[in-house]
Amino acid sequence: MNETMVCVVGNVATRPVYREMASGPAARFRVAVTSRYWDREKSAWADGHTNFFTVWANRQLATNAAASLSVGEPVIVQGRLKVRTETRGGQQGWMSADIDAVAIGHDLARGTTAFRRAQRPEQTAVPDRSEPDWDSAPADTTAANEDAGQKPPRPAMVT
Repeated sequence: MNETMVCVVGNVATRPVYREMASGPAARFRVAVTSRYWDREKSAWADGHTNFFTVWANRQLATNAAASLSVGEPVIVQGRLKVRTETRGGQQGWMSADIDAVAIGHDLARGTTAFRRAQRPEQTAVPDRSEPDWDSAPADTTAANEDAGQKPPRPAMVT
């Protein structure tokens, strides 16, 4: 419940690695986020510090990310931030910042992309989600409203 949600804008730094796990597909890649600032002395934009995050994606997001992302592409990643401290190679205090991704997309402020809906392997019957006819009430609603002492719905206005 009390998770730290972040949204980072950066570039894909490593090729996505895709794996089929027992719990479903999983993918990971690194994203580089470099801050930019205006250098008054040089009167030009300058790059600041670069942060690297390991992005983890699961299920359909993993499949789509692995098929869509390449090194160097600008991306936006939204997800849960997880900062870990470990001991590696005898060195204590090694930190990593991971993002458990909820959404990943190309940054359209820096380029264009073409969206293709992914086809799911199992196609089930799609329920009817057409818009209801708001101009007239169903016949049984009017009778139920009159029995309850309510006014029937007003007819649609014709202009």
